[in-house]
Amino acid sequence: MNHNKTQLGDVTLYTGDCLEVMKTMEDKSVDAVITDPPYGINIVGKNATIGGTSKEVSRLYGQINHKHNEIIGDDKPIDPQELLRVSDNQIIFGGNYIADKLPPTACWIVWYKRIKNQCNNFADAELAWTSFKSPTRVFQYLWMGMLRDGERQKCYHPTQKPVELMAWIIKNYTQECDTIFDPFMGSGSTGVACVRMGRKFIGIEIEPKYVEIAKKRIREEIDKTALIDNCETMEIK
Repeated sequence: MNHNKTQLGDVTLYTGDCLEVMKTMEDKSVDAVITDPPYGINIVGKNATIGGTSKEVSRLYGQINHKHNEIIGDDKPIDPQELLRVSDNQIIFGGNYIADKLPPTACWIVWYKRIKNQCNNFADAELAWTSFKSPTRVFQYLWMGMLRDGERQKCYHPTQKPVELMAWIIKNYTQECDTIFDPFMGSGSTGVACVRMGRKFIGIEIEPKYVEIAKKRIREEIDKTALIDNCETMEIK
């Protein structure tokens, strides 16, 4: 099956079904899978919104509650076997939903995303299963619907992850110049973080509109990173 492929420097993006693309990949061909697959919980509700409220109104400034379409494939949990096959290591958000299909691990990443005085139906945190042999770690960063510590009014995808979170993960669990693979790329947050942290990136997304968003975000980060590098070179001289 043919898939549309885009190359942006060290970033490779595919539009298509990730299971079909992964069939063409060799065993252990990437250093790490870092991904947020569908959990099988139909997270986008009937009103197609995701949001929350807070008494800390200063955090609400400039923030809006977006509407989203349903996520393709979110009617059932994924089988992670192909993710394990193509990579040396894995970090899989929502691993608690498919723990029966994954090896036991002591190393979970806990993303704590609540603040005081909040009231909504979302979980206090999200969990990512990892293949690493290290202690469980917690990353705290507010990100609940329209309530955010960063990237305000940049709500591209209903399960979009903060670039700051993905950059922290990449910094702490991968090496410079590693190849990172996200087969459920969404709007490209992992790819943006890879560019920022000096990693190669391969991303796959089935919905063309999200691929176009990811391309735009990654191009902007590549240009931003190049500008920073040029400024630092000039300062050294």
